[in-house]
Order: sequence, then C-alpha cells, then structure tokens
Amino acid sequence: MMRHTRSAMLQVLSSDYVRTARAKGLGELRVILHHALRNALVPVVTLGALEFGQLLSGAVLTEQVFTIPGFGKLIVDAVFNRDYAVVQGVVLCTAMAYIALNLFADIAYVLINPRLRT
Repeated sequence: MMRHTRSAMLQVLSSDYVRTARAKGLGELRVILHHALRNALVPVVTLGALEFGQLLSGAVLTEQVFTIPGFGKLIVDAVFNRDYAVVQGVVLCTAMAYIALNLFADIAYVLINPRLRT
C-alpha cells in the first residue's frame, strides 16, 4: 500500500498543477497535502477496497485454523454438513459486503479527487 502511495505521489508531484501551485508561492506542506495527495489517493483507495475484500476471504482460513467461531467457520461447517441454504446466505452476505466496499471506494473517489465532481 505504501509503495503504491509513494509511486502515485512521485507521479503527481511532477505534474503541471503542482508546479503551478509552488510557483504561486504556496507552502510545501499545503502543496503536498492539498494538491498532490488528494490526486494521488485514487489508486490507493482502489487498492484499499480490494485489500479489504481479501481480508473478508482470509477470515475463512484464519477462523478455521484458530477455531474461532465466526463467519468463516460458519461457511466451512455449512459446506461440510451440506447445508446449502447457509452457504447461499453466507455467499450472499459476503458478495453484498464486497459490493458495499466498492461503492464506498467510488464515493471516496468523488470526495478525494476534485476533478471527478463534475
């Protein structure tokens, strides 16, 4: 995540609007936080939403290994017991959570990047 943030910041810091903001006499902290970071966060937000989705799928393995009762253990037990209604319910809830994460990422794009507000 930090490597993506760094590469996005390096790309944005070499753009024309950052150079213009520096030429106007803005302070370096304001240029970095207000102009550069907001535009560099779009790929980072995308990566964060995808990583959150992987955390949801990693819960199955973690809960099974450490015998923690939870959503992941529920689906594993339902598969072994051939309880198809529970499997369908867990898959539906997981898919809805993944869709909600992507929706929140899209909303964050609009809030972070001023070019997307039009």
